[in-house]
Amino acid sequence: MTATNATNPKASNPASGNPVGADLAKLYADRPRSTAGRVAITVAVVALLVWSSAGIEASGAKADSGWTIVGSILNGLAHPAPQLLFNLTTTGVPYLLVETIAIAFMGTVVGAIIAVPLAFLAASNLMPKPIAWIANFAIMAIRTVPVFVYGIMFVRVTGPGAFAGLMTMSLCSVGMVSKMFIEAIEDLDRGVLESLSAMGLSRWQQIRFGVLPQMMASFLSTAIYRFDMNLRDATILGLVGAGGIGAPLIFAMNAYRWNEAASILWGLIVLILLVEYGSTKLRAKLARG
Repeated sequence: MTATNATNPKASNPASGNPVGADLAKLYADRPRSTAGRVAITVAVVALLVWSSAGIEASGAKADSGWTIVGSILNGLAHPAPQLLFNLTTTGVPYLLVETIAIAFMGTVVGAIIAVPLAFLAASNLMPKPIAWIANFAIMAIRTVPVFVYGIMFVRVTGPGAFAGLMTMSLCSVGMVSKMFIEAIEDLDRGVLESLSAMGLSRWQQIRFGVLPQMMASFLSTAIYRFDMNLRDATILGLVGAGGIGAPLIFAMNAYRWNEAASILWGLIVLILLVEYGSTKLRAKLARG
């Protein structure tokens, strides 16, 4: 058959002597054109961009003072304050970074522990529909509130400090971690649960011996990913007095002490790079088994 096709040019040309090829060529020629739709979408996007740019206010920017501040920031980044960067007291960068890590880590652990029962209650393949709907609504309500609002609330309740940051991180972690846990639970192998149910195991025993062994690696990977997010959020929470390194950073920037702000920023950069590298390696190991 290969030799015949090679010596017969009509057989290799779909449009000549080949009814199947002719039909395909006709279908391709008669394909629906979407030029008008693409033009309409392009015009709409351009119109939105023009309309959005009209609301940009740049009247407050001053060329002379603006470039002076930019130069001061760059000079501060190039010359961080060593007395703050290598200060081992409670006001130094190392202590504040350790406090930030502790807030993010404990917030992740507490949030993940709370998220596990919520996720099982909200999983539609394990629980009745009304219970799953109520649990999903509670998780959605928790996720709706921004992290800054939680931070301000807990600072008012517990006072400023690391404990307010821990509580904020815990509650913020519950919403996202629960959502990821629910997706993992609903995608699990139903055959294992059906086998355990046929053996007469209760619902709790099915979860204990059928769900948790399958989900443990996914749960740990999600918790590690959330820890990365909490580490950045813990820095921001310092702005509202919830502990961590954010408060000294904003104080240094407001006072135009750019060398002190650069010391804190360099410490944060090194910390986040190390945590990112370690968490990526750990998540890859969990994914591969």
